[in-house]
Amino acid sequence: MIELVIGGARSGKSAYTETQAAASGLAVVYVATGEAHDAEMTERIAHHRARRPAAWRTVEEPLALADTLAREASPERCLIVDCLTLWLSNVLLSRREEEIERLFAALPRFPGRIILVSNEVGWGIVPDNALARRFRDEQGRLNQRIARLAERVTLVVAGLPLVLKDRAV
Repeated sequence: MIELVIGGARSGKSAYTETQAAASGLAVVYVATGEAHDAEMTERIAHHRARRPAAWRTVEEPLALADTLAREASPERCLIVDCLTLWLSNVLLSRREEEIERLFAALPRFPGRIILVSNEVGWGIVPDNALARRFRDEQGRLNQRIARLAERVTLVVAGLPLVLKDRAV
């Protein structure tokens, strides 16, 4: 089953996702897409790591997400991808946009449960530079495509989940 968990920055997406994964009864693999390029990001990553149960395995993958999911997905596992927003930023900045199509080609075939975390970036102001506008537009397109594939889509606002789509029931 594919689930998309979407919301704004600091909305509670990751905490909600971790609760869902723990409740699944499956072995959890946390696929982290962020990289610590500065002290603030190092602190964010440390906070996320500290919150995870010790039994969960973490795989760090900033770019080759389709390959990582193919290697890790199984009927006995719940994979958390946190987050698609950082992954897309990595893909665009590294000019490896083929990774986006590789993910979409492969994602429906993966066994087990996959929970993808992503930011909703389209509710803010229009960015003042071309790169930021392109990122916002690409993120919106990515979210729409994942939402179409997903059996379940949950919006998290102020720590509260709102199920937008549920074909899993």
